[in-house]
Amino acid sequence: MTNVYTCTLNLAIDLFIETKTLKPSIVNRTISDDIQANGKGVNVSLILNSLGINSTALGFSAGFTGQYIKDFLWEKGIPNKFVDVEGMTRINVFTKVTEQNEEYKLVNAGPKIPNNKIKLLMSEIETIKEQDFLCVSGSFPKGVDKSLLIDIGQIANKNNFNLVIDTSYKEILDTLKYKPFLIKPNDEELASWFGVDEITIDNAESYLKKLIDMGAQRILLSLGAGGCIYIDDKHYIYGNSPKGEVVNTACSGDTLLGTFLQGIFTNKDLEENLKYSIAAGSSTAFSKGLTDFKDIEQLRKQIKINNLRRDKHD
Repeated sequence: MTNVYTCTLNLAIDLFIETKTLKPSIVNRTISDDIQANGKGVNVSLILNSLGINSTALGFSAGFTGQYIKDFLWEKGIPNKFVDVEGMTRINVFTKVTEQNEEYKLVNAGPKIPNNKIKLLMSEIETIKEQDFLCVSGSFPKGVDKSLLIDIGQIANKNNFNLVIDTSYKEILDTLKYKPFLIKPNDEELASWFGVDEITIDNAESYLKKLIDMGAQRILLSLGAGGCIYIDDKHYIYGNSPKGEVVNTACSGDTLLGTFLQGIFTNKDLEENLKYSIAAGSSTAFSKGLTDFKDIEQLRKQIKINNLRRDKHD
């Protein structure tokens, strides 16, 4: 049996606030608020769980905020093996100001992780077996060097498990020689990796091909409102994003990734998988929390999948 693990090195509780206005030096009353257990890998586990795929959550947990996330996951039936550290798991604040139609994102750093706790997590990752999946997502907390990505890549290569990476760090390029199963950058991250101003549908191909040539087996490129591109050594396809009112973009990429992985695990047709995953990610963006998948079929009808021309891997 294939086991699935998600790894969130920097867990978070996300506080979502909606307010009519946001002005300095006065009390701003909120219209609504919501507290959610979060962290990119946690979101992937929650989406997989909603779609009937079991996973185990890994990472670091601190204080009563970390305990809240552990309890929440257990209540959802998601086992976790977090390494406990001192301090507090961070609380992030996302504020939607309705009069401005703007979203403000305030993201904290999280606790500092000592070396002995990092070794405990790596020991857990060392136990992941051949053909299992590990999805490493999000930012690193204080005390964790970005080169840890390379160490995880080496372990994946040695143990022959499937590594999925979703992080903004340029160090991801140094993991590609270990042939990760899938990476999921967004357009801004891809642009920063290659030192260019902008990634668009028109210029993305050459950069994505470079990543494939460097060792990435599959790439899911999120373009936000611009849609999503999928590429591997045989396919290069694009799907547009459906229209809707954006409420919160914080978890849409995690939803896209979790849904796409579920499609891979269940051998869903590639084009249908991309369409369904874009619809799910958009549904989350149009919601205050993670999608409940109730509007997916309606959103799917707005999405068209196009095969983009490729001249090297045809």
